[in-house]
Amino acid sequence: MPETIVITGASGGIGRALAVEYARPGATLHLFGRDAERLAATAAAVTARGGQAAVHAADVCDLAAMEAALAAIDAATPVDLLVANAGISAGTRGGGESDEQTRAVFAVNLDGVLNTVLPLLRRMRARGRGQIAIVSSVAGFRGLAGAPAYCASKAAVRAWGEGLRGEAAADGVAVNVVCPGFVETAMTGANGFPMPFLMQPDRAARIIRKGLARNRGRIVFPWQMAIVGWFLRALPDALLDRFGRRLPRKPPQT
Repeated sequence: MPETIVITGASGGIGRALAVEYARPGATLHLFGRDAERLAATAAAVTARGGQAAVHAADVCDLAAMEAALAAIDAATPVDLLVANAGISAGTRGGGESDEQTRAVFAVNLDGVLNTVLPLLRRMRARGRGQIAIVSSVAGFRGLAGAPAYCASKAAVRAWGEGLRGEAAADGVAVNVVCPGFVETAMTGANGFPMPFLMQPDRAARIIRKGLARNRGRIVFPWQMAIVGWFLRALPDALLDRFGRRLPRKPPQT
């Protein structure tokens, strides 16, 4: 089991559930997020299970701040597991995505992942050990009209993580890509439409932990949504265009 763990987006949802899942005596969790109050609640849940927690109120879009914080953490105690989980979602209900919304989604979901992974990847490769989990989404299997920027940003980090896995393995670093379906979080709570096979965060965290322990390259769940994702990838464009026009729209970012 990893002893020093970094989780971004740890103030709620999957990030918080993962922090609780990994909390135990002897484990130190470094929790990153923008909401200090909610991070403190996650830290309290970690300590209640016997783990140690350090709170880092930081924005993953701030490269300088992320590099400094991660370098300091790793210099004190080498990081065993990094979970690049921070992300935002937005959609096109009421009209297309604005320029501002599109850039904001890519800034967090893509640049934020790079700002989180790259500083520690260098260090892990230099010492020949470590594990990095990149949280993508089943939505990253195919671009959908309801959330083009979200789908594209998640597709980008999925493909990057899959390629990076083969490259980093030679240096003793495991890279895993996590592709959840619908998980009950504040993000999905804003959707306002039925979400098939909706899963609770604690169950999602257990699946992720088991998949990482087995070093699975791609952790996709639930299995029903994995099938949906593969089906969408196989659809011809003409059919997907017709299908996409009928999909419910996600609300724009607020």
